[in-house]
Amino acid sequence: MKVLIGLALAMSAALAMAANQPVDGARIGAAAKGEWLSHGRTYDEQRFSPLSQVNAATVGKLGLAWWAQFDTDRGQEATPLVADGVLYTTTAWSKVFAFDAKTGQRLWAYDPKVPGEKGFNACCDVVNRGVALWRDKAYLGALDGRLIALDRKTGRPVWSVQTTDPDMPYTITGAPRIAKGLVIIGNGGAEYPVRGYVTAYDAQTGKQAWRFYFTPNPTGAADHAASDKVMQLKANATWGAGAWTKGGGGATAWDAITYDPKTDLIFVGTGNAGPWNDRIRSAKGDNLFVTSIIALKRSTGAYVWHYQPTPRDAWDYDAVQQLMTADLKIGGKSRHVVMQADKNGFYYVLDAATGKVISAEKFVPVDWADHVDLKTGRPVERQGVRYTPGGVTVQSPGALGGHNWQPMAMNPRLGLVYIPAMLSTGVFGDPDDFQYIPGAWNTGEPRGSKSGPHAPPPPPLPAGLARRPAGYGELIAWDPAAGKARWRVQFPQPWTGGVLATDGGLVFHAVGHEFAAYDAASGKKLWTYDTVAPAIAPAMSYAIDGEQYVALMVGYGGAGGMGGLEPRRLGRLLVFKLGAAAAPAAYPAPRTYADLDFTKAEASTGDADKGDVNYRRYCGVCHGGGAFLPNLAKSPAILRRQTFKAIVYDGALARNGMPPFKRFMSEAEVEDLRAFILWSAQRQAGAPAPAAEPDHPH
Repeated sequence: MKVLIGLALAMSAALAMAANQPVDGARIGAAAKGEWLSHGRTYDEQRFSPLSQVNAATVGKLGLAWWAQFDTDRGQEATPLVADGVLYTTTAWSKVFAFDAKTGQRLWAYDPKVPGEKGFNACCDVVNRGVALWRDKAYLGALDGRLIALDRKTGRPVWSVQTTDPDMPYTITGAPRIAKGLVIIGNGGAEYPVRGYVTAYDAQTGKQAWRFYFTPNPTGAADHAASDKVMQLKANATWGAGAWTKGGGGATAWDAITYDPKTDLIFVGTGNAGPWNDRIRSAKGDNLFVTSIIALKRSTGAYVWHYQPTPRDAWDYDAVQQLMTADLKIGGKSRHVVMQADKNGFYYVLDAATGKVISAEKFVPVDWADHVDLKTGRPVERQGVRYTPGGVTVQSPGALGGHNWQPMAMNPRLGLVYIPAMLSTGVFGDPDDFQYIPGAWNTGEPRGSKSGPHAPPPPPLPAGLARRPAGYGELIAWDPAAGKARWRVQFPQPWTGGVLATDGGLVFHAVGHEFAAYDAASGKKLWTYDTVAPAIAPAMSYAIDGEQYVALMVGYGGAGGMGGLEPRRLGRLLVFKLGAAAAPAAYPAPRTYADLDFTKAEASTGDADKGDVNYRRYCGVCHGGGAFLPNLAKSPAILRRQTFKAIVYDGALARNGMPPFKRFMSEAEVEDLRAFILWSAQRQAGAPAPAAEPDHPH
């Protein structure tokens, strides 16, 4: 009883503290040493903690202080926030949790109950990158497009607005940002595609303040939005007559949003075009504001400037990577800049007030462009990278990019930015069967090679592909003033975690199961911890009662984890401090798939070659042979016609995230799909096909 009373008192004290300390702009700007109040800790998104108790001399004593396990086994990408002794974090499926940041006692949890079938709209997992805090509220962007304000004390909803058309395949996976009482939120879905935009809402009431669209209105009408004027003056003409915009054009703002108090501007990064294939999309033009960095006035959303790292993007080179502001000494002058390690492989330093390119240097191998012309700001493209009918191009980076969403961090004392980079190679080509399908992926790219029973052999790839190295990851210490790397640490896998830098001279970074601390000046590895399950999220740090903590969300997924070979495990939050030695419970043994008994399979009368087309179009991105979602070649559901139909056509597992596909395929086409998967599974297993059976009524 005394223990329960003690826990209740501790909980009450923590909640009372949170309720009595509003988070405002002055507090975020001052950024007390022990707090982490915004996504990048401070408005500049530098992810630098001024705490130094954990340093090169003491990090060897870092141990687990407390941990929490969640009920979702998809990718975990959130940055926890800490204010007034309370830690706030989110998990996959947009769930929110609040903990006593010292003890790990859970204070409250909130589940927005996102419909499972909405998972189909998330191109790259049902992830969430965290909440925002303002005054007495925490703000969540939910996967289904809602922006929800929660009471920080209780976790109860205060208000909720639907920021997207619920009938369109929009999603929200990014964390909201706060700027002087406005909540700024974007959205995702460019592969489907949709029309990207960013919206500002009053933090107290949820009333919309302004909205800015990033592609032209397909109808040609005005939107009565902050973007109307610049669309007419700059953007509309860059799409050309007859451009493919019926799906919206893409350019979704799914992650990078930065408020800069020095200029009172909001910087937004936009994603790829829809479709990727520019030959299908538009006869000419740069296609603004696809893959662009745009500066907007905070109060009105009015356009100030833009820079487009990849004009007329054709390779999924989103410009949504973190936008970091800093004051750098360049050429003997102090410059206030905004920086991005872009997916296209160039590190950009721009003047924050004007958007003028100061420098643009390759931080990973890049062969789609030779360099960036600093006079025009445009890349000088390599000949032959653009699509031609029936042509194939192979280039670096690939669609995963040289740097994806995983945040970088900066140590302003050393003047170094730490980039979680990767070398990736992509194969891009024209499809032979492209057709626009509302609500489905529409990239204009071949969705995998044909492999059905009568598929022709794949065409030979261009010379040189075999000589390219396999994908790998790097942690790069980049000097943005000099435009070059100071040190690099290489990893055998490309899909790694985000980065934290601290005033203890450390850089924290997770790769696979290893969470490590590196010397910020040299890159020497100083400490490691086995997280058991892989982590892709960035760590953060805070302090309570004179003790420094380091926190990390653990859970594998996201674009680079879809189709990976890691088993699905429940997500965890691990919190470390010096001298601690807690041990989390062991994960259960990963699920293994029993070999299917094909002698019990009901023979399919479907056409496996036709099923091959729909598998590549709808299924392969999530189920393509990996363990991110069930490997269909191992699923017993493929053995029986009615079981497969109930799941794929009727949506029997919609609550689990498997939507019904009746809007895309007929019952006969679903059976074609089963025929292909059954044929593929038998081929993989080396099993004979089941005996033919008479057709069964559907």
